[in-house]
Amino acid sequence: MSATIKKIFLLRLVLVAIEVLLVSSQTVDITREGCQDKCGNVSIPYPFGTREGCYYDEDFLITCNSTSYNPSKPFLRVSDIEVTNISIDGKLYITQDIARACFTKSGAPYYGNYNPYLSLKKFYISDTDNKFTGVGCDTYAEIKGYQGISLMYTGGCFSICQSTASISNYSCSGIGCCQTPIAKGMTYFTVGVGSYNNQTEVWNFNPCSYAFLVQEGKFNFTSDMLSDLRNVSQFPVVLDWSIGNETCSQIKNNACKGNAKCLDVKNGLGYRCKCNEGYEGNPYLNGCTDINECKDPVIANKCKQRCINTEGNYTCACHKGYHNNGTADSVDCIADHQTIFVQIILGKFNSNTLLHLVTKNTRTTNAWMCVGNVGIGVGLISLLICISWLYLVYKRWKLMKLKEKFFIQNGGLMLKQQLSERQGGASNQTAKIFTEDQLKKATNHFSEARIVGKGGFGTVYKGIIADERAKETVVAIKKSKLVDRSQIEQFINEVVVLSQINHRNVVKLLGCCFETEVPLLVYEFVTNGTLFDYIHNKSKESNFAWEIRLRIAAETAGVLSHLHSEASIPIIHRDVKSTNILLDDNLTAKVSDFGASRLVPSDQAQLSTVVQGTVGYLDPEYLQTSQLTDKSDVYSFGVVLVELLTGKKALSVDKPEKERNLAMYFLSALREDRLVEVIDGSVINGANVEQLKEVSNLAKRCLKVEGKERPTMKEVAMELEALRRMVMHPWVSNDESNAEENEHLLDEITLETFSHGGGGDTSSGYDTMRNPFTLPVDDGR
Repeated sequence: MSATIKKIFLLRLVLVAIEVLLVSSQTVDITREGCQDKCGNVSIPYPFGTREGCYYDEDFLITCNSTSYNPSKPFLRVSDIEVTNISIDGKLYITQDIARACFTKSGAPYYGNYNPYLSLKKFYISDTDNKFTGVGCDTYAEIKGYQGISLMYTGGCFSICQSTASISNYSCSGIGCCQTPIAKGMTYFTVGVGSYNNQTEVWNFNPCSYAFLVQEGKFNFTSDMLSDLRNVSQFPVVLDWSIGNETCSQIKNNACKGNAKCLDVKNGLGYRCKCNEGYEGNPYLNGCTDINECKDPVIANKCKQRCINTEGNYTCACHKGYHNNGTADSVDCIADHQTIFVQIILGKFNSNTLLHLVTKNTRTTNAWMCVGNVGIGVGLISLLICISWLYLVYKRWKLMKLKEKFFIQNGGLMLKQQLSERQGGASNQTAKIFTEDQLKKATNHFSEARIVGKGGFGTVYKGIIADERAKETVVAIKKSKLVDRSQIEQFINEVVVLSQINHRNVVKLLGCCFETEVPLLVYEFVTNGTLFDYIHNKSKESNFAWEIRLRIAAETAGVLSHLHSEASIPIIHRDVKSTNILLDDNLTAKVSDFGASRLVPSDQAQLSTVVQGTVGYLDPEYLQTSQLTDKSDVYSFGVVLVELLTGKKALSVDKPEKERNLAMYFLSALREDRLVEVIDGSVINGANVEQLKEVSNLAKRCLKVEGKERPTMKEVAMELEALRRMVMHPWVSNDESNAEENEHLLDEITLETFSHGGGGDTSSGYDTMRNPFTLPVDDGR
C-alpha cells in the first residue's frame, strides 16, 4: 500500500513539472534576445530598447539612468523626459512640469514662476488621453504648440471665482478650475499661466495660478488645491507612438508579425500593429499567440460543463449524456433520458405543478401525450400574449406618469395659471404649450440633420409644425442642456413676459413644451443667418454697406432699450453679441437667445448673479463684482458696435497680444490717433465721416469701465436713429477722392476730438505670457 502511494505522489510531481515547463515555454517575449527588458519598475517592450540592436530605430531609444537613481529611471532618447510606462498598444506615459504664477499679498510676482514646454522629435501628444487644465480663482491659462513643423496652434481657458463657497469639488467648469481638449498632431507645446489682478483679490486662499497638461482621469480638482497645488511639480501625460511615416497601404511587406494586423494611426504619421482578436503578445517581435480563454473564470462559468479552447477563440460543450440547448458561447446542458417532465404554469408565477409522465410503447399513451403537448403549447402562447399586453399597457402608463412629472417639475401648471390670469381666461393664449409628440414629429424625432445651431445653453433644431387647418409653419426649437430647478418660477415669469414682447426686432417666442426632462422653447425661424456671419464672411461683405450696418445697430439698440425701459418688467439680456443677432431676408435685425436673460424687479437696480456671458463681450465691472445691471448690456452692445465699424472679431487669440481684445484695441487706436487703421475699408469708402465720428464716440462711451459713466440703451438708440436720418453733406460722395479725404479726416480723430465723457482715461488690459515662443528641433522640456 505504501509503495502505491509513493508512485502516485511521484506521478503528480512529474505532471506538475510538465505543466510548469509548458507555462514557461508560453511566456510572451517582449524584447529581443539578450536585450534589457526592464529599467527600474518599467518594462521596455520592442520596438523600444536601451541600446543599438535592441530598438527599431533611434526614435525608440530608452536611456536607463542607474547612476543618478535607485531604482533606475528610464528617459526618452537623450532627454530629461521621464518615462513611467510603455504600452504595446501605442501609448507612452511620461511626466510633465506644471506652469505656475505666484504672487505676494501686494501683487508682486515671486521669483521662480515657471512656464514649461515639451518638444518631441518623433512622437505626438495624445489628443484623446490628455486635457489642458487651469487652476485658480483669478486665472487665465494658455497652451501654444505646433502641429508638425508649420501649423501653429493656440488654445486655453480661464477660471474666475471670488471665494471657495462657489466651487464644486471634482468639477472643472470654470469656477476654480477649467479644462479644454487639445488639438491633434502636436509634437511641441508650451504652457503659460497668468492672473488678471495678480491674485490680490483672492490671495488669502489662492496665492498662485496654475496650468498644465494632464492625463484624463488623473486629476480630480478640489478647493484645497487652490493652495496645496504649490507642493505638486508634475502630472502624468500620454504620448502616441507609431512606426515610420508610411501608412499600412504603403508598406510593401507587412511589418506586423504572425496573427497581427496593421492599423493606420489617427494622431500623427505612421502605423502600428495589433494582435488579432483572441491572440496576445508582441506583434512587432515574434508575432501573437493564442489566448486560452478557458482559463478565464468568467468564460468558464458561461460554459457550465466543458470549455474547449480553439485557435483564436473557444467553444462550449456538454458532458456525455447531455445535449446543448444554448448558444455558441453560452451552453445550457440538458440531460438525455426517456422520461419527460412538463412544467405547467398556473395562476401566479411561483405556483408550479410538476406532472411526471412515463412514456409507454402504446398508441393510446402517445395520443394522450400529443393532445397534452398541444394543450400546453396553446396555454403558454396565450399566457405570453397576455403578459406582453399587460407589459405594453404598464409601459405606456409609466411614460404618461413621467411626462406628467416633468410637466409639473418644469413649471407647466404655473405657466398655465399665469397665462390664464394674464389673458383673463381667454382661450387665445399668447404662448402655446406644445406636447412632446408634436415637437418630435416637427423635428423628425430630433434628427441630427435638423440641427441648425449649437451653443453654451443648448441645441437649436429646425422644425415644421402644422396647425388645425394643416397650415405648416417653420419654427426653431431650442433644447436646453440643463435647467436650474431653484429658478423655475423665475424661468416661467420670463417665458410669460417674452411671449408678450411684440417687437418686430425680437425673435418671437411661440410656445414651449414641459413634458421632457428639460423644457423645450419654440421660436419663429429666422432664415438668413447671424450678424457675425455677415461681418466676418468676406463673400457677404459686398452686400453689407455702411447704411445697412448702421440700421442693424439702431434696430438692435431699439430692442435693448425696449427691454430695459418699456417692458412691463425690465429685462437684461446678459449675452448681447453678434451671433445672437439674427437677420431675415431683408437683413432686418432680430435679437435672439434669451437663455441667460434675467428679469429685474421694479424695486431693484441690480442683481447678484453667477457671472455668465461671452468672453470679449463681457462687462468688466460685472465680471469683477457679479452685480448685473442694464449697463452690462450697454457694454456688450458697444463691442457689437465696434465689430460693425471695424469688421474684426471681439476676441482673436491668433492675433498679436495688443489686438486680441477688440474693445481694448479700439480704445487704444483712439488714444494713439490710429482710428483709420482699425475701421473696415468698406465702411470708410461708404460712410459719412461725421457719422463715423459720432458712432466711434458712442462706442467709446459704451465701453467705459465704470457702468455709471455709460449711456443708457434708450440714449444709445435715440442717437443711432438720429444718425441714420442725418442729411449727407453735399461734398460727401463715394468716389475714390472722398474716400481718401475720409481717411485723412479719420487720421485726425483722437479721444480729445470727442466732447462726451472727457478724454485721457486709461483702462488696464489683461496680462499675457511674455516668454519667447520658439520651436526646438529635438526632444526636451
